[in-house]
Amino acid sequence: MIGSICPFAAIPVRKEPAESSELETQVLFGEVFYVLESIPGWKLIRLEHDGFEGWVDEKTVIPSDEKEIKRWLTAPSFIISPPYLKLIREPQKSVQIISGGSRIVFNGEDLNSFVIGKREFYIQGALSDRKPDLEEVAKGFLNAPYLWGGRTFLGIDCSGLAQIVFKIMGKSIPRNTFQQVDCGSIVSFVEEAGPGDLAFFDDSEGMIIHVGICLGHGRILHASGEVRIDYLDHQGIFNNEMQKYTHHLRVIKRIIE
Repeated sequence: MIGSICPFAAIPVRKEPAESSELETQVLFGEVFYVLESIPGWKLIRLEHDGFEGWVDEKTVIPSDEKEIKRWLTAPSFIISPPYLKLIREPQKSVQIISGGSRIVFNGEDLNSFVIGKREFYIQGALSDRKPDLEEVAKGFLNAPYLWGGRTFLGIDCSGLAQIVFKIMGKSIPRNTFQQVDCGSIVSFVEEAGPGDLAFFDDSEGMIIHVGICLGHGRILHASGEVRIDYLDHQGIFNNEMQKYTHHLRVIKRIIE
């Protein structure tokens, strides 16, 4: 099975093998995926970290050998905090911007360099080894526009936001809202919701359609039009700008105990 370490800022993963097909998710820099099927121009892939499957342009698949992938997955790594990090790519010394949630492994000759296949990168300056603060990480995505299937500061959806924030915090959760709601334990009362709890919201038919990250003190960070902070109570999300409730609360789950 062909495997690849993503060397791009983000690879679009589509529902069907066509540019016009719906964007379902994105592969971020440093994430590993495997090719399941090939047709002219397209490859069906499965992401290593969450098992998500979808179609990518074959030109974005740069094969990595098995030893390189194993080393990349098992070596100590660094998850980029939002919103982004600037890399320098050799030998052109060109700039490459990668989004928060991207993963790097320092496997190069220097302490601040690393290699993916034949591509060599290095960072300018030092990365902080301070343990990330959840609220600080979540707020790093503030004002990012909503993008269905997005997982970067340039565009992100509600479940992508939750997944990336928890990835940075060292916790793996599924990609989609209907999967995330099965994680963790139930928080019985909204007043007990603390930083990092996930609040889920449903539609008139009872389908889970939205998720947000609780920040405590009745605040919730979520992607709705843009990544924003609103108020949360037992009814749901109250948008102060619109002066109305925009999402109906279904359940709150504690993911990090």
